[in-house]
Amino acid sequence: MYKYLDKVNCPKDIKNMTNEELDILSKDIRKFLVKSVSKTGGHLASNLGVVELSLALHKVFDSPTDKIIWDVGHQSYVHKILTGRKDSFNTLRQFEGLSGFPKEVESPHDIFDTGHSSTSISVGLGIACARDIKKEKFNVISVIGDGSITGGMALEGLNSLGYLNTDMIVILNDNEMSIDKNVGAMSRHMSSIIRNSTMNKVKDEVEKIFNVTSAGNLIYKTASKVKDTIVSQFTPQQSEFFESIGIKYYGPIDGHNIKELIEILNKAKNKKGPVLLHVITKKGKGYKFAEEQPNKYHGVSKFDVKEGIQPSNLKSISAAVGEKLVDMASKNENVVAITAAMPSGTGLDIFEKVYPKRYYDVGIAEQHAVTFSAGLAKEGMKPYFAVYSTFLQRGFDQLVHDVCITKKNVTFLIDRAGLVGNDGETHHGMFDLSYLNIVPNIIVMAPKDTKELQLMMDLSLEIDGPVAIRYPRGNSYYLNKGEYSKIEIGKYEVIEDGQDIAILAIGNMVKHALEAKEMLLKDNINPAIINARFLKPMDEKLLHDLCKKYKYIVTIEDNIISGGFGSRVNSFVIDNNYDIKVENIAIDEKFIDHGNIDKLYDAVGLSAECIAKRIKK
Repeated sequence: MYKYLDKVNCPKDIKNMTNEELDILSKDIRKFLVKSVSKTGGHLASNLGVVELSLALHKVFDSPTDKIIWDVGHQSYVHKILTGRKDSFNTLRQFEGLSGFPKEVESPHDIFDTGHSSTSISVGLGIACARDIKKEKFNVISVIGDGSITGGMALEGLNSLGYLNTDMIVILNDNEMSIDKNVGAMSRHMSSIIRNSTMNKVKDEVEKIFNVTSAGNLIYKTASKVKDTIVSQFTPQQSEFFESIGIKYYGPIDGHNIKELIEILNKAKNKKGPVLLHVITKKGKGYKFAEEQPNKYHGVSKFDVKEGIQPSNLKSISAAVGEKLVDMASKNENVVAITAAMPSGTGLDIFEKVYPKRYYDVGIAEQHAVTFSAGLAKEGMKPYFAVYSTFLQRGFDQLVHDVCITKKNVTFLIDRAGLVGNDGETHHGMFDLSYLNIVPNIIVMAPKDTKELQLMMDLSLEIDGPVAIRYPRGNSYYLNKGEYSKIEIGKYEVIEDGQDIAILAIGNMVKHALEAKEMLLKDNINPAIINARFLKPMDEKLLHDLCKKYKYIVTIEDNIISGGFGSRVNSFVIDNNYDIKVENIAIDEKFIDHGNIDKLYDAVGLSAECIAKRIKK
């Protein structure tokens, strides 16, 4: 089926291949990627864009002696194929299978675990400095996207790299996309460089003229100064940023031209000091549907290769949030929406279409997004920052320092809370109840279903101060249990009465608690089901009543067991000297692997079946 791919099982297998053979291999790999990912789901468009770049890297460098570090890591599939994991791709992102991101435990070729953006330059610089201290000899290459390089941490890394002047290569993989279309001044800057590509050609020609490295040192230094002067006369101002901080810039480079890539990588390999290669790639290249809609094919579920991804009639929870925010903005002119490069993922693309002047995409910059929201609130706006739970971790200091201390009127719409499935450890939103729990002055809510989520958004409009609403990934759902009227701050909801046992579930776990009760009723165990709704403030009046009425209290949350909802209930029981048994059902204090969400719920003890068994004991 494949002309060359079947013969490639490690980087050495491509070392002696010609450029023409590598071009054919790149076509093989694209066919393999589309076929494989269509069966397992995964990150498709980003990997289709880096096929030639990955081949060139492994042709020129000797992994794992040379360290190739992939930023975010969702574009590392080709790297995995070339480093001996091709035959495991049928397990990609499956429970106990191949990870969709680089994993040190998976292969020595995966130099560093990456899942969040903008980390690769800092990692690479640390490795390079350690190499220099130990007087070792190897190359360090950080591959970062044009979306990720706008992140504050990446810019901090570049600043440090230029100052330390360490031998290291940064490859800027520029496809003008992160998940959605890139925004911001840095993205505009990169686009202008592509339009003004004279500089690199001038550099090469001037270097050829003054190639006097074999001459005396004085002549060499003089020639270098002359070279720099000549180059500076031709260098477009748009490219001076990297040069000004001490990093040699080469580009733009055709990221789908194997010959050109190999030549420039060999050149960079022999340069002293830091080098940045600006490589232009096309996200989704080689698969028509992904080329036409790269954002739609960034992360995909299973699909038919010939038909592509088909539209679904199901509405996501994120889309429901976007629609509700539009409705709120129609009634309140102060409502504004903020995203950190995730408009489609958070549903804010819906808001942008209706209220473009009240919508802000700040790029991959969660810290900035939080404090930017605080600034909007300072001047009377009602900002809603929609952000994945795992990414809000990056803005924790700003949440404390810039929002909560002075009680700024900012609402955090925390998407992907709890377990998210196939993306694994770096993406599970299993810490938010714990880290929000310790911060004063913020109201934290978690709805039992989508309809209650919309009621909580209504309530947030009435609150003058910090608010967080956390909700899971997935399609909208409606439990049709309990009341769906106006919610009062800090008031829990008794959905069903019971005997002996009261189950307090928060957020998505209310559904699991109700399912567990149906199983327990078959064994004549009839627990009460309480929808806790609020992490803080607590419904102390109802908690007093429950502690007096029931022998056992069970708390359920899709959050780590330390410091979350269960911990608050435990403290209440102890502080009030109640002599009852409290059982906390939560995620153990460990990181959770990737896999199908139902299998993960079973693995961590949060499926309805596991909850029922635990309560029986």
